[in-house]
Amino acid sequence: MDSSEKEGLVEESLSSTSQQPACNSNQSNIFSLFLEPFQWLQMLSSQLNPTFIFGIVLVYGLSQGFSSSFFKVVTDYYWKDVQKVQPSVVQLYIGLYYIPWIMKPVWGLFTDVFPIKGYRRRPYFVLAGVVGGASALMVALFGNLPAALALGCLIGVAAGMAIADVTIDACIARNSIKVRSLAPDMQSLCGFCSSAGALIGYSTSGFFVHHLGAQGALILLAIPPVFITVLGFVIYEMRSTSLQSEKQKAMETLGVALRGMYQTIKFPQVWKPSLYMYLSLALSISTHEGQFYWYTDPKAGPAFSQEFVGVIYAIGAMASMVGVLIYHKTLKDIPFRNLLFFAQLLYGTSGMLDLIFILRWNLVLGIPDYFFVIMEECVSRIISRIRWIPMIVLSTRLCPLGIEGTFFALLMCIDSLGSLTSKWGGGIVLHTLHVTRTDFTNLWLVVLIRNTLRFATLGLIFLVPKADQSDALIPPDILTNNSTVTADDEGLELVSKNEIDET
Repeated sequence: MDSSEKEGLVEESLSSTSQQPACNSNQSNIFSLFLEPFQWLQMLSSQLNPTFIFGIVLVYGLSQGFSSSFFKVVTDYYWKDVQKVQPSVVQLYIGLYYIPWIMKPVWGLFTDVFPIKGYRRRPYFVLAGVVGGASALMVALFGNLPAALALGCLIGVAAGMAIADVTIDACIARNSIKVRSLAPDMQSLCGFCSSAGALIGYSTSGFFVHHLGAQGALILLAIPPVFITVLGFVIYEMRSTSLQSEKQKAMETLGVALRGMYQTIKFPQVWKPSLYMYLSLALSISTHEGQFYWYTDPKAGPAFSQEFVGVIYAIGAMASMVGVLIYHKTLKDIPFRNLLFFAQLLYGTSGMLDLIFILRWNLVLGIPDYFFVIMEECVSRIISRIRWIPMIVLSTRLCPLGIEGTFFALLMCIDSLGSLTSKWGGGIVLHTLHVTRTDFTNLWLVVLIRNTLRFATLGLIFLVPKADQSDALIPPDILTNNSTVTADDEGLELVSKNEIDET
C-alpha cells in the first residue's frame, strides 16, 4: 500500500469518526425533545402534588376538553335536526348553558367553606359526576323530549362540568399563589389537556352523529362523569381534624369569604382587569350558530358533511395545542398589557377570514372551501388560545389566599357572563338581520359587526395592568387579613409538603 492510499484511509477514518459524534448528537437532541414533556410533568408533580396534576388532566382533558367539544357539535345537530330550531333561538338556548358557569362563585363558596365529612374537594367531584351523568342519560334515552325539558337536561350536563371545573380551579388558584413561578406552567398544562381532549371529542363527534344520530350520540356524554365521580374517591386530600362546631365555623368562614370578596373587588387593580375580561368577551358577539347552519346548508353554503364538521373542529383543537406551545415557549414572560393588546389585534384581524369565506371570495382566489375553512379554523384557534391563557393567569393573580377558590370562581363567573352576553348579543343580531335556517343573506353583515366590535375592544386595553405575569397584583395584606386557612386545613388544597413558598 503506497503513501497516498494510506493518507486516503486516514482521512476517511477521521471523517467517519467526526460524523459519528454529530449523528449521536442529533439522536440525543431528538430523544431529549421527546422526553421534555415528560420531564416537565415530572417537575410539576415534584413541586406540586401528583394527584393534583392527575386531577387537572382528568377534569380539563376529559370533562372540559372531550365533553365540551363533543357536547358542542352533537347539541348543534340536536337542535338543528331533532328539535328543528332557528339559529337565533339556538343562540339564546346556548346562552342558558352558561348559567351553571355563572353560578361558579356559589360552587366556590361551597368548596371553600362547607366541607362535607371533613373534605372540601372530594364530595364536589362526586356531585359533579352524578349530576352530569344523570342529565346526559335522560336526554339521550327518553325519546324526543319537549324542548324545555331537553334544555334543562343539557344545562344539567353543563352544571356537572362547571362544578368539577370550579373544584379543580380552587386547587389551581391556591397553588398559583403558593408557587407563583409555576402559574403559567399550570395554565399551559390546563390548556394542553383541554386542547388534546377537544381533539378527540371533535374528531369523533361527526362519526357518532352520523351513525347514532344526534340524540343517540349524547349517551357518550355520560362516560366522563363516571371518571369524575371516581376522581372524587381517589384524589389525595387530608381530612380536617377540626370537625367540632363545623356548621358554626362554616357560617363564620362564609362571612369572612364574602367580606373578603367585597374588599378585594373594590381595588382598582382587581376590578379594572375584571371589567376588561368581561367586555372583551361580551363585545365579541357570537355568530357561531348562523355560521354552522350556513356551513351545513346544501344550497346557500358549502354543505359540509357531519364527519367533515367534526374534522374541522378537530384540526382546530390541534391548532389550539400549537397556541398553548407558542404561549408556553415564547410569551409567558411578556407583560399582560402588551400581550393582550397584540392578541386582541390579531383576534380582530383573524375574524376577517370568516367574512371572506361567507362572501365566497376564497373561490374567486381559487382556494377550495375545505382548505380555506381549515386554514381559518387553525388561525383563529391559535390566536384565541394565546389571547385566553394570559387572561386566566391574570385571574389567578387577583385571588386572595384563603378564599382563592371562591374569588377565582367569581372571576370565571364574570367570564361566563361575558360569554353569555356574547351568545345572546349574537342571537339578537342574527334575529334582527333575519338570518334563519334557510336565509343567510345578511350573515356577512353580522360577521362584519362582530369584527368591528373586536377591534373596538382595543380601546379598553388601558384597564389591563402593565405588570409581568409573575408579579403579585394585589396588596399582600389582603392575603393575610382574608386568609381562613389554618394549620389543620393546609392539606385540603392538595399542596405537597415539600413545595417552596415563593411568595
